Amino acid sequence: VLQIDLSRPMAAQGPFDVIVHKLSDVMVEAAHDCQSQQLLANFQEYMAAHPLTVLLDPLPAMGRLLDRFTSYRIMSRLQHSMADDRICSPPYLELSAGEPGEIRDAVARHQLSFPLICKTRVAHGSNSHEMALIFSVAGLSDVRPPCVLQSFVSHGAVLHKVFVVGQAHFTVERPSLKNFPSGPCDRKTIFFNSREVSKPESCSNLTALDEEVAPPTPPSDAVLGAMVAELRTELGMALFGVDVIVDNKTQRLTIIDINIFPGYEGVNQFFSALLSHIETLLGATGGESCEARDSPE
Repeated sequence: VLQIDLSRPMAAQGPFDVIVHKLSDVMVEAAHDCQSQQLLANFQEYMAAHPLTVLLDPLPAMGRLLDRFTSYRIMSRLQHSMADDRICSPPYLELSAGEPGEIRDAVARHQLSFPLICKTRVAHGSNSHEMALIFSVAGLSDVRPPCVLQSFVSHGAVLHKVFVVGQAHFTVERPSLKNFPSGPCDRKTIFFNSREVSKPESCSNLTALDEEVAPPTPPSDAVLGAMVAELRTELGMALFGVDVIVDNKTQRLTIIDINIFPGYEGVNQFFSALLSHIETLLGATGGESCEARDSPE
């Protein structure tokens, strides 16, 4: 196992059978940083020259999940392609720009129901965790496009984080936002960091239920497995996470986000599952060594 130094020529550090990477930070920074652009170009140049090197995961596939506009379209398609009424995703609205009046009209046209969760368009990096819970038309003045508005679904303050590693998946429970009444109210917008709210040891007042309620029914593993299989095919990725909740009213499994190469916190089997997946991939290539594959014929 070798840690690649992207500041040095990759050819001098290889060859490689498999590269496991988390270049999502570099990909986001490349939009405005020349050094990141060059690092990314060097990496892509190496991969183009070494097509037999297995990459976890492909950059184009990861790029789709960096944009919530794209990932939410995937979630919406998934709901229809699976034709399973046990799985859904909340109504949402993409906002590239707009004044408060235009945003208000768009929310009305799309028939979104309050409260609304406002999330940044960019789905990676520290700012991507900064969100807002909006309770009324007046609160729409707090919206700062580009962003996504998603109808909030009460779910008993329990988030199910599904971590995917190749053909395996693992589910970990985390704290989540408490229940809020459906419909507009005069409450002020709540700004919060989703990572702080949903970390394992979170003691945020946003996760404390206001009333005694029965805990939500855990999601069916069969339904989760079907969802993961469909997403694995759609995304063309092996390392990703899915945030799901269970709707208090309907008990439907509700997909609210898809994440690139998550932290796998709480998944003790991560490394063994990753090694197993890599062994499967190398077996599919015939088990050749990197030296043999890179040597001239």
